[in-house]
Amino acid sequence: MTFERISDAELAILEILWEQAPLTATEVAERIPADRDWSLPTVKTLLSRLLAKAAVEHSADGRRFLYSPLVEREDYVSHESRRLVDRLFGGKFMPLVAHLAEQEKLSDADINEIEELLREMKS
Repeated sequence: MTFERISDAELAILEILWEQAPLTATEVAERIPADRDWSLPTVKTLLSRLLAKAAVEHSADGRRFLYSPLVEREDYVSHESRRLVDRLFGGKFMPLVAHLAEQEKLSDADINEIEELLREMKS
């Protein structure tokens, strides 16, 4: 599946729909964090953009529309992760891991978790 670039604002809308769908535009707007201070027209604009990108679909429910995601969260995260690695690290995973390890000062618990994940992947 190909993904069109989804903005941070559009992603905020998708996060709400991934949590619960279908929702009306008003219901989506009610779930937007207060610090965003988005009006209903802003939410409708973002939903329209997501419709145009085929990231959400809508169905008529009387005089209103119900919106649902067409993109699964796991698929989107996988695509964006790959895009990040390709763009910033030449498609190689290890430089990303090394960068995160250096910058984040991994705790022993983090390192144990990574080791366990690697063991699971090997078996």
